[in-house]
Amino acid sequence: MAYQIKNIIFDLGGVLLNIDFKLTSNAFKNLGVNHFDEMFTQHFSNPLFELLETGKIDETAFYEAFRKEAGLPLSNEQIQAAWNALLLDFPPERIKWLEKIASQYRIFLFSNTNQIHYDCFKLNFSNAFDGKNFDDFFEKAYYSQFLGLRKPYPESFLAILEEQGILPSETLFIDDTYKNIEAANQLGFQTIHLQSPTTVLDLNLI
Repeated sequence: MAYQIKNIIFDLGGVLLNIDFKLTSNAFKNLGVNHFDEMFTQHFSNPLFELLETGKIDETAFYEAFRKEAGLPLSNEQIQAAWNALLLDFPPERIKWLEKIASQYRIFLFSNTNQIHYDCFKLNFSNAFDGKNFDDFFEKAYYSQFLGLRKPYPESFLAILEEQGILPSETLFIDDTYKNIEAANQLGFQTIHLQSPTTVLDLNLI
């Protein structure tokens, strides 16, 4: 029997923000990086991308390291544009739904991301929603590059639980990546593995 849900932790990409990994894969292949899918997918990150997502290297170091791995003289701007190609839109109806959810639960965000994507989607959100700050829709938004930890490692979830003083049994975690759901389940979270075409609007939480 499930405990009463008091808190919800949302993933970002594929849950609140539409994303398409194929767009970034194709963009890099168009630049000649034919082995990009061996470097990064939704389900796998090589060490370079893990360093970026946990804030261990900055954008400049990432661009330089990526050029070496690709073996191509790509500019920072080319890498940035291809890397950000996967970021799409924030459907307005999801943001309205999020505002309603916030009146009934303590809500948080936990995203495996990086400074390059962060700067891009924050600006896109502000432009689309009259200058609003996306992070303001949550009690706190946790991003892996600031937390220094990423999903699915248990330490990342435990850090949030400890800081917020919340129990996993009273917390719902929603993510579109199954290995993250598995990790949360093992820690005692209630979970929803959100898979297209289902969206948060289909969930019976309000």
